[in-house]
Amino acid sequence: MVDHRRISSYTSAMFHFIAYPSWLSPLVVPGLPIRWYSLMYLVAFAITFVLFIRQRNAGLIKVTTDDAYTLFLFTIAGLILGARLFSTLFYDGSFFYWKNPWLIFWPFRSGQFVGLPGMSYHGGLVGAVAGALLFSRRYHMNFLNIADTLVAGIPLGYTFGRIGNFINGELWGRVTTAPWAIVFPNAPSFSTNYAWVRDIADTVGIDYIAGAMVNLPRHPSQLYEALFEGVILWLFLWFVIRKRNKFPGYTLSWYLIGYGTVRFLIEYLREPDAHLGFLLSWGGQSEPTALFHSFLNISMGQMLSFIMILAGVLFLSFGNRQKAPTAKSKRRHSK
Repeated sequence: MVDHRRISSYTSAMFHFIAYPSWLSPLVVPGLPIRWYSLMYLVAFAITFVLFIRQRNAGLIKVTTDDAYTLFLFTIAGLILGARLFSTLFYDGSFFYWKNPWLIFWPFRSGQFVGLPGMSYHGGLVGAVAGALLFSRRYHMNFLNIADTLVAGIPLGYTFGRIGNFINGELWGRVTTAPWAIVFPNAPSFSTNYAWVRDIADTVGIDYIAGAMVNLPRHPSQLYEALFEGVILWLFLWFVIRKRNKFPGYTLSWYLIGYGTVRFLIEYLREPDAHLGFLLSWGGQSEPTALFHSFLNISMGQMLSFIMILAGVLFLSFGNRQKAPTAKSKRRHSK
């Protein structure tokens, strides 16, 4: 294994990659089962709620504060259910949870509290939509108006979820020689018996012994997602799309297109789950998955993101054909 103290010295001397900050810990307080990732979820929910209320106060949606709390209860419950179910039943390749479904929401392992490790964004989206649909039916509100208001703020909250992934040192990217690449301590190492491993180690300045295992630098894909799926998508929706909301579902459509497109592209820099690999290996060589080989090798995340893009385009196309009356015509009918 690579000595991380030597990595730090190489980083400062050669600037070929960055050592993962040794002071970062998944636990807020050592010894207590409180993780930064869980707190980031709470921050994400709080930010989304504040932005929702701001839009309510601006008259963009008619909903009481009590109903807003109920809406978030429905959507957050759906999000957690969907995210956990997708992660355990579709992303986990061991079929352990199919055989032991009662453990999906059981937060203890071997007598220790571990929380609910493993949450799927796409599953969370499905669950949140289901929760919002249930709320809209029960309280007789327009689902598309609710969705437009929610998704205008969701990306900014989502940013903190990806920062939580980075603090956990999980969901790392593919191996790269980019100078901003990071060596994640928990990422799998590679044998220097392979020529490509030796080539990358030599390029970035990692010393090794022949036949040893080496932890190579990777794209910080969690931070890419926090920036592009989070901050930049939020700026686009909040300051551009939201202000020209042409029909109910317009902002939702652009959210689906925007997130799906960015996530699809970033997946080329993020290593697929080892047990899943690529769903489509049209690019010929697909191993090791830690390396980029071809744009034609498609992961599970990209397939689900493509479905999001397609749904957004269809909603946008349908909405443009079924436009709600303009403000002028509304005023005419109200006289």
